[in-house]
Amino acid sequence: MMKIPLINLKDQFAPLRAEMLASLERILDSQQFALGPEVKALEEEIAQYSNVKHAIGCASGSDALLLALMALDVKAGDEVITASFTFFATGGAIARLGARPVFVDIDPRTYTMDPQQVEAAITPLTRAIIPVHMYGHCADMNPLLEISERRGIPIIEDAAQAIGAEDRGRRAGSMGTLGCFSFYPTKNLGGAGDGGMVTTSDDTLAGRLRALRVHGGLTEYHHSEIGINSRLDAFQAAVLRVKLPHLDAWAAARRDKAARYNELLNADRLDFELITPSVREGVQHVYHLYIVRVPHHREALMAHLSERGVGTKVYYPVPLHLQECFSYLGYKAGDLPETERAALETFALPLYPELRDEQQQYVVESCQGFSLEQSPPLAERVMA
Repeated sequence: MMKIPLINLKDQFAPLRAEMLASLERILDSQQFALGPEVKALEEEIAQYSNVKHAIGCASGSDALLLALMALDVKAGDEVITASFTFFATGGAIARLGARPVFVDIDPRTYTMDPQQVEAAITPLTRAIIPVHMYGHCADMNPLLEISERRGIPIIEDAAQAIGAEDRGRRAGSMGTLGCFSFYPTKNLGGAGDGGMVTTSDDTLAGRLRALRVHGGLTEYHHSEIGINSRLDAFQAAVLRVKLPHLDAWAAARRDKAARYNELLNADRLDFELITPSVREGVQHVYHLYIVRVPHHREALMAHLSERGVGTKVYYPVPLHLQECFSYLGYKAGDLPETERAALETFALPLYPELRDEQQQYVVESCQGFSLEQSPPLAERVMA
């Protein structure tokens, strides 16, 4: 029996080990650990890679979202429209400022925000829209950008899972007013700890962001506004600079392996319904995660795969509009049906650039070995 983890960072690190250690030694010799030339160099490289004028490093992807909202002066009582089917940080950043998250449903094919629902959710209190480029697939940006321009509402792209992804030839993080990235270790471009970045081509916003990340002041001990402490450290920048030149090749490998999964899993050899990922025309998917949809028997299939040594995980089992901490917003089960269906039916299979053909074949054969006889259908599915 093979053991195939959902994510394998060790195989990525091995060929980069010597270069990585040398970069960390360089930081230790310099004794410049917070911001500094290493971070500045990474910011310039990310800005060029993402086709924007500015990239501002910060301590995490969560902080990137928070700083972006702060730079747009989002405050208590404001509303921000976003998707409910996302990692907690998207909604948490809005609520942290005292603003109200307004959740809309998703396109069931791509798991990204349904643009048709955004217009109806706008009120006089709406201050921003945050589409999420889910799993490495860009949201449908053209209709969102049209709404943004017509209604004068800025867009913050949550591109935490989508560095290098494209929508109609435009890089993630370059289409909205601001873009937010995460460098958490498991991301396509991952550091050795937390790290984040905000991108923009607006000079004024870039200047504010650089101040906001250091307590609201570009000059030490002089503060023009109240910011936060969210500096990207030089160790993370050094690690990310070693990895960045490999990012496009890794993304291409992810697409190749996703295509192979699609071919093998769509072969008529399964005893149950399994839906492979859809890619909207004009999108370059970077497959941060390879998500399949199993309308019935998901938990039984995952248990079967676990017994076979195959790692799986549900992203995300409880949508934000049904989280206990957001109960004050008044949402209830059934309000966002496509989001709730996705939470009940989707999960990730192993996918990373170093996944070998024989490992991928084993994952597919393990899926093919699952029989519905092992799993009588549930009488009722209940959202947690």
